[in-house]
Amino acid sequence: MKPPVTTTTAELVALLRERILAGEFAPGSRMHQVQLSESFGISRTPLREALAQLANLGLLVYEPNRGYAVRGFSVGEIDAAFAVRARLEGQACGLCARHGLGRDVIARLEDCVRRGDRVLGKGLLDPDDLAPYRQMNVEFHETILQESRNPFLLDFVRQCHNVPLASDRVFDWRDHRVILRSHDDHHRILRAIVERDAERADALMREHVQFAGQVLIRMLRETSVVLTAEPAPVA
Repeated sequence: MKPPVTTTTAELVALLRERILAGEFAPGSRMHQVQLSESFGISRTPLREALAQLANLGLLVYEPNRGYAVRGFSVGEIDAAFAVRARLEGQACGLCARHGLGRDVIARLEDCVRRGDRVLGKGLLDPDDLAPYRQMNVEFHETILQESRNPFLLDFVRQCHNVPLASDRVFDWRDHRVILRSHDDHHRILRAIVERDAERADALMREHVQFAGQVLIRMLRETSVVLTAEPAPVA
């Protein structure tokens, strides 16, 4: 774990949130302040403030005399978060198609798709490609949400991401077919946006997120594991 460039509370909140959503801190794991302080090279005061804010966001739970731990979620809660994500992201996608996107935005989305193509074109999933693919996926979804021109959609979807296993940062980096199927959705979603087909764009994004949720929920139910589940496929 590399020390952050800066140590403000807000930056620590953003950094730790991303790492929790990416599965670097497993559900149920303790957030040991001494270890985190030493790893980040920071004092414990901004760290304590950051942990308190993450608890307010619902990502951590606090127990007296035990400190903070990463919150675990039930299968039902994860399923519910995916259901909300699917509807909201579908609506955002439809709005983008309806009002149209500028050439610069389309170019950014096309770049995301090309980056995903390069990773998956190898025919296998290289562990070193997980981080860049995750970044591509986040950029694709966040761009669509931001360009929907509805700030509430972005805020509410980010709240759904506070259920880590329902986040768009987490993948099952073991099944090339699942990832390929998900990335093919990106192609079809972008095409619908470019063609200004709002109804199809909405439906495709809903299906995209629902598929990810179905695969994840099936895996969790088969293994009967939630708190210690490995990162699983997400849109």
